[in-house]
Amino acid sequence: MVTTHLRARRHWQAVSAGTGSKGERAYAWAWIATASPRHWLLIRRHLATGECAHHYCHVPARQPVSLKRLITAAGLRWPVEEGFEFGKDYSGLDQSQVRLCTAIARHTVLVTASLAVCAIAAARARRRTDTQAPPPASPDSLAPDDPGQIPLTVAEIKRLLNAATARPRPIWHAARWSRWRRRHQARARWYHKRARLARQPQFAQVKP
Repeated sequence: MVTTHLRARRHWQAVSAGTGSKGERAYAWAWIATASPRHWLLIRRHLATGECAHHYCHVPARQPVSLKRLITAAGLRWPVEEGFEFGKDYSGLDQSQVRLCTAIARHTVLVTASLAVCAIAAARARRRTDTQAPPPASPDSLAPDDPGQIPLTVAEIKRLLNAATARPRPIWHAARWSRWRRRHQARARWYHKRARLARQPQFAQVKP
């Protein structure tokens, strides 16, 4: 891996692997051809810590290959992990105590169905509930007086549904806390984006 890292050090490119909860997931990337024309070694380096991760990639025959395509494929791992996280944390995917295949299948179907309902509701409400302030234009931008609120998320949809059906407290109490959390998250996102702008020069080109 040391030899590979030295061979790739002159070809680092700072590219985003997709949008995360706090903005673009920018890393330094390099790719190296192996002995097989269908296999590539993709290296991801953290821009702040320099920590590297390696992806051994296979490209099917007669398919075009590019660094951007490999990075896009590597970035798809986050949505998959988020789906499993939501299923376990918010819907109890890993909380069944059944031992028969039929019971496990029923539990999995119910969990994924409830998660799909929350995800669809959050997607449909995104435009109506996204009131975030415009992002900072420079590292010297002043914080807005009103940061707005992030759009409703799967977690917030679940909390509101629970408050409307199971909790003894009135629904307005849960809605008030939801607005507070979303406003706090909007403010945190705005400051996170401004901090990233201060590091923007190293995003443009990563040098050895």
